[in-house]
Amino acid sequence: MDITDAALAGPGLARIEWARRGMPVLSLLTGRFAETLPFTGRTVAACLNVTAETAVLVRALTAGGARVALAASNPLSTQDDVAAALAVDGGVMAFARAGVDAQTYAGHIHAALDTQPDLVIDDGGDLVEILHSRRPDLLGGVLGGCESTTSGVVRLHRMAEAGALAFPVVAADTTATKRMFDNTCGTGQSVMDAIMRSTNTLLAGRLVAVAGYGGCGRGIAERARGLGAQVIVTEVDPVRALEAVLQGFRVLPMHEAAGLAEIIVTATGSRDVIGATHLPLLRKGAILANAGHFDVEIDVRGLARSAVKITREVRPHADEYVLSDGRRIVLLAEGRVVNLVAAEGNPPEVMDVAFAGQALVLARLARAQERLTVGVHAVPDGIDAEVALLTLESLGGRIDSLSPAQQEYLNSWRAVR
Repeated sequence: MDITDAALAGPGLARIEWARRGMPVLSLLTGRFAETLPFTGRTVAACLNVTAETAVLVRALTAGGARVALAASNPLSTQDDVAAALAVDGGVMAFARAGVDAQTYAGHIHAALDTQPDLVIDDGGDLVEILHSRRPDLLGGVLGGCESTTSGVVRLHRMAEAGALAFPVVAADTTATKRMFDNTCGTGQSVMDAIMRSTNTLLAGRLVAVAGYGGCGRGIAERARGLGAQVIVTEVDPVRALEAVLQGFRVLPMHEAAGLAEIIVTATGSRDVIGATHLPLLRKGAILANAGHFDVEIDVRGLARSAVKITREVRPHADEYVLSDGRRIVLLAEGRVVNLVAAEGNPPEVMDVAFAGQALVLARLARAQERLTVGVHAVPDGIDAEVALLTLESLGGRIDSLSPAQQEYLNSWRAVR
């Protein structure tokens, strides 16, 4: 293992316990797995944000008999006390330290893969990419995997199209519950939390531009408006752009929005959303934040080249770039995913839903006789419905059931009076 300090395990355990209280569905599955042991004899290699919520997922897998190796998917989001708690008290092979460089980051993923996993769970696609490109000798032993993010799913589809993907991977991001809870509700709230923590700025009355109107962008735009901001949306998809207009948002190209917005948040999964052509257009004092998984949505290197002075940490996780014409631009979280770096990521209640679905997917993949075909797969409807029902019950909600007459009516094409 490779953790910062084993002595941090005590505070880490307290943090994990706090998260567990807000994750009733995953707690229920932990008990179920402890009885049924679906992962007995299986090794799981995971590349995830090492947070207290992730620890609750890992504990569910180990309760089900899994041997787990965990590497960090984002060094800036790693909670060192949680990594210590998992390694010391949880029996997990943890390879995660906050703030490591790119070489150590990749080394941690290789260390997790050294366990010769039967199953993998990824957040962004780096583990799967390294497994295919640098550790192909291990591919034959992998039954399947699960990907947590939209960005990672995009990479998987490109791999599948190129004929490079060697095992089945379930795209956890495709479920209605995951998009609703994680992307829209969770990311929307946690991104606003990160901006306010790192800048202490008032959102009310500010002009905020949100790049991308997918699940995450929609949540960010809604929460910014809820805090009193005026919101502009930028999009390349005409259907999503139309949806934004119908939801009451102004839709403009980025080259126009960049000169108007006081705060710009990117959430597209693409690169150079704020690129070299946009930097001369930015308002004085503009705040830039990225909510996409990879740190390429804002051209940070281009911003640095344009600056005559860079002041690191003018506030926690806020760097100020002074351009040649005197404009000061503030970049949050070094252009990395802002809600995980400058805040604590999504709340436990959100990750409960996201991780419960992934835990059930992995349990199904662990049964070798139910192996899927090679490729990218959606989460089975039954799993999403089960997670939705368990979550609804944990929130005090109950649903109706169809009467026999109603069921007959819906199943028949004949007119029934």
